[in-house]
Amino acid sequence: MNGPPTASSAPHRPSRPSRLDWGTGATFAIAAMVLWAASAIDVPAERLKTAPGALLGLLLEFVPPDLAYGQQHVLGAILDSLAIAWVGTLIGAVLSLPLGLLAARNLFPRLGVPVKSLLAGIRAFPEILLAIYFVPVVGLGPFAGALAVGLHSIGMLGKLTADIIESSDLRPVEAVRASGGSGIAVLRFAVLPQVLSEIVALWLFRFEINVRASAVLGVVGAGGIGGLMMNSLRYRQFASTGAVILATVAVVLVVDSLSGAIRQRLTHD
Repeated sequence: MNGPPTASSAPHRPSRPSRLDWGTGATFAIAAMVLWAASAIDVPAERLKTAPGALLGLLLEFVPPDLAYGQQHVLGAILDSLAIAWVGTLIGAVLSLPLGLLAARNLFPRLGVPVKSLLAGIRAFPEILLAIYFVPVVGLGPFAGALAVGLHSIGMLGKLTADIIESSDLRPVEAVRASGGSGIAVLRFAVLPQVLSEIVALWLFRFEINVRASAVLGVVGAGGIGGLMMNSLRYRQFASTGAVILATVAVVLVVDSLSGAIRQRLTHD
């Protein structure tokens, strides 16, 4: 016959959860931020009701696109945008590699923080703002766009390069230093062989981003497809704008596919 349950055999009663845990607090905080943001940008309720219909009506103005206009004008502008993205990526790649090495705190502990702060300052300026600064300096055209894309690429590529180097294996670095190798030898034989394929893949990914960024720099006179799009919109030539958008989307998809295939080969070999 079983006796009365002892204190040790009594079922454990779970503790009552607190009324306000971290998840609930975070939910209220996010909801408050959403309400504050909506009130700050003054979202009109009546516009929200009519916006979907108005947007659909505007999109229908682009259909069908003027393909004849695309054949005459869009190809040259697309090539300008690709050239802007390519030159800008080369500028960013060449200058970001030494800066990324200097920003890696496992290689240069004293220089890592100030160089990373410099790269963060560069990234703070978007491409279109940099293009506004460069146009009065070098004049209208693709060169200003390439400089803007290149300078912004330095900030992003340098920071990500430093992150890749900081996550690399330090045992080859210690081996080269133990054998009396110089700092250049450490970079040449211990660091770059580990990370170079990832860095090149990063450059290709940045090229994809720069192709999209170059498409809007023409708005401020920095060349490329953006200027052609703005002119057609300014004169309400929506069929011509449709041809520009169609060509831009096609080029971006092709560049993304080719770059993605190359990056996959680099990172998996």
